[in-house]
Amino acid sequence: MFTFTLKKLGAGFVLLIAIPAIAFLLMGASAGNVGRNILGPAASNEQVERLNSELGRDQPLLQQFLDWGGRALTGDLGASWYTNEPVASAVVNRLPVTVSLVVTTTVLAALIATVAGVAAAVYRGWVDRTVQILAIIGFALPGFWVALMLALVFAVRLGWFPATGYIAFTASPAGWAQSLVLPVAALALGAVASAAQQIRGAVIDTLRQDWVRTLRSRGLSARRVLFVHVLRNASVSGLTVIALQFVGLLGGAVFVERIYALPGIGQVLSNSTAQGDIPIVLGVLIATTAIVVLVNLFIDLAVAFLNPKARQS
Repeated sequence: MFTFTLKKLGAGFVLLIAIPAIAFLLMGASAGNVGRNILGPAASNEQVERLNSELGRDQPLLQQFLDWGGRALTGDLGASWYTNEPVASAVVNRLPVTVSLVVTTTVLAALIATVAGVAAAVYRGWVDRTVQILAIIGFALPGFWVALMLALVFAVRLGWFPATGYIAFTASPAGWAQSLVLPVAALALGAVASAAQQIRGAVIDTLRQDWVRTLRSRGLSARRVLFVHVLRNASVSGLTVIALQFVGLLGGAVFVERIYALPGIGQVLSNSTAQGDIPIVLGVLIATTAIVVLVNLFIDLAVAFLNPKARQS
């Protein structure tokens, strides 16, 4: 298990370097005249050249990356080119919002998808058909449209939940929950649809195995076979789907945060990418990549615990 963990950590470290590097090179090559973009058309050429020199934009692109990487290794991620806000502060202040949104959605979607997928696999018939129909509907509905409709119905017309804004958990747990209900619902619909289908298929495949029939022939109750043995084996596929869903939800959080005006890293990433604010974009990418690596490591360890054969792969 120790060697398995080291391999996963090594792969995660490579991603932590490769993703910001690729983003830096792509954005740096297409950023254009950053000094002119920041100062505007009224600035003189001397002012623009001075600012570009201060930002290091007068250096070759590879040298710019090496300079940034050297500072990043010491914990200095720089500051925003447009607002002078330290990158670390911009990420740390907004990260709890996105983490709250994505983690809550992942947990809720996993619970609902597990119940729906297992019920469809065990009872089949109209239960199975209902789950599959709802899954198709969940796939077909665009996430941004669902978010807009939820806001229109439950916030604007009914007034049950706030249409925009975010309240920190430390300020008001009830307000925090209310501010997340609609964003979580908008993200969870598609996640539940995908995960429920995968879990249903995994449970059905497991129930067809010869060893399941052997356990039943030995007199074990159907409940014990299902919850002790079948779910343990089927959970490997379920955990893999949940890990993929988590990564997808980080991307989906971008449009949800914009629709509901949540001050998360998705919103700041969208704005910074449009402006070409490379330091902020890189800071957000490092934070999100680190989160994805940690979540995938946790899932891989859980899968290895449930299925020792995975450690050999």
